[in-house]
Amino acid sequence: MTAISTSAAVWLITGVSSGFGRSLAEAVLARGDRVVGTVRDAAQISAFEQLSPGGFAHGVLLDVTDAAAVPHAIGQALSRAGKIDVLVNNAGYGLFGALEEVSDAEARQVFDTNFFGTVNTIRAVLPHFRQRGCGHIVNLSSVAGLIGIAGCGFYCASKHAVEGLSESLAQELKPFGVHVTLVEPGGFRTNFAGRSLRWSEAVEPAYAETVGRVRQQMTHYHGTQSGDPAKAAAAIIQAVRADAPPLRLPLGPDAVSVLRNKLASLQENLDTWVEVSSATDFDQ
Repeated sequence: MTAISTSAAVWLITGVSSGFGRSLAEAVLARGDRVVGTVRDAAQISAFEQLSPGGFAHGVLLDVTDAAAVPHAIGQALSRAGKIDVLVNNAGYGLFGALEEVSDAEARQVFDTNFFGTVNTIRAVLPHFRQRGCGHIVNLSSVAGLIGIAGCGFYCASKHAVEGLSESLAQELKPFGVHVTLVEPGGFRTNFAGRSLRWSEAVEPAYAETVGRVRQQMTHYHGTQSGDPAKAAAAIIQAVRADAPPLRLPLGPDAVSVLRNKLASLQENLDTWVEVSSATDFDQ
């Protein structure tokens, strides 16, 4: 299998109004590729398309949680650009709060956006990728897809779900020449910890020393993250252009540290409990 052609490639990126989506779109356009970007507000289409007066940027109105609307939006993208080479599932947001504090509606909404929104776009694009025998799916995960974080359970769960889906999908799509990459950023200076972050109502004082401390930390986190979104975009493009694209792309020294610590923790847990874990077969 060879990497997809990167000459005048067409990228479909969800959520290009700000954050990683916007930075990636700008970087892709700067190298001469085309971008079909989705936004949730029609007023944002013109501003996005002005990034490329030559017509290389196309805005499409889409709420990824609207499963019925996604195939139409993908059809629009194909009509305008003629093909899709790379699908980037970037649309999503963070939800913080203790499990006892987050409502069912809040929990379902974050899954509808972060997980099922990703599923919706992949399902709509896959027939096109399979027919062409190439393509690349880039799913934005997070370090929260690798570990659990107090006060962040439902967001972590939604990203863990994206991780599991992507691992399975990579195996399903390998015979069709379609690649899958999970992008796992650490702290980057986007709006994630600002206007994009949602908090449940704090109603349970018993979590003051755990979730309460996370609330306090996050109030000072926005705008101080060390990660540069432009450098993240360059790294994603490099991974997509590679002859052997990675399944996982942790971004940032903090993300690398999280992954190393996770691997060490798993190894330690396995070594400690290996005899118990292995002694569950029927006696011979």
